[in-house]
Amino acid sequence: MDRSRLEAFSDGVFAVAITLLALNLTVEGPGHGIPLQHQLWTHRWSFAAYLLSFFIIGIIWVNHHVLCKSIALVDRTLLFLNLVLLLFVVLIPFSTATVAQYLPVPGNGKDVKVAMVLYSAVFLGMSAGFASIFEWTLHGNHRIVPLPPQAHWPARLRFAGGSGVYVVAIVVSLFNAIIAFILIALTAVYYIVERTPTSPARPDSREDSPLVG
Repeated sequence: MDRSRLEAFSDGVFAVAITLLALNLTVEGPGHGIPLQHQLWTHRWSFAAYLLSFFIIGIIWVNHHVLCKSIALVDRTLLFLNLVLLLFVVLIPFSTATVAQYLPVPGNGKDVKVAMVLYSAVFLGMSAGFASIFEWTLHGNHRIVPLPPQAHWPARLRFAGGSGVYVVAIVVSLFNAIIAFILIALTAVYYIVERTPTSPARPDSREDSPLVG
């Protein structure tokens, strides 16, 4: 398959997922006796979850594009690995809507924890899917410019390090959902600024690839 078809299909899934996020942002119209300012404050966690998930999907899209640029040949294995990644991408709107509904509701301690575990688990699955694609690129002749063997493990640790944070977030969710939410947000910030080389340094090229959580 041509690499452009893989990217085009993936871009379509990213676009749908990021659009579905906004469908859960609603307020009551006039005539319900609830001031708009109060509604906006009440739904603050919905807005926070939307922003976080929006930026995470955006980071995934950017990193997926850069990673695809390093791929020399698209084969059947890569197609299925990419589908695993997209499986969790399309689950992000659902998990975001769930956690947004339960975080601000008092008296639902257990449900809040379950919602945050679900939210963290979806990102963990996404991270594992992306890490599997990156691992695939390290073997055979899958890369246009192969990484030297000594750079494999440092690249793995930096590329897929977010998986460890998501595991921690799942555990923390059982005790404090807000702290788990903050951990996921900090992971997103990390992957916005962190970059790791996708190819050996060359005099005529200093292209880096951002990471994915």
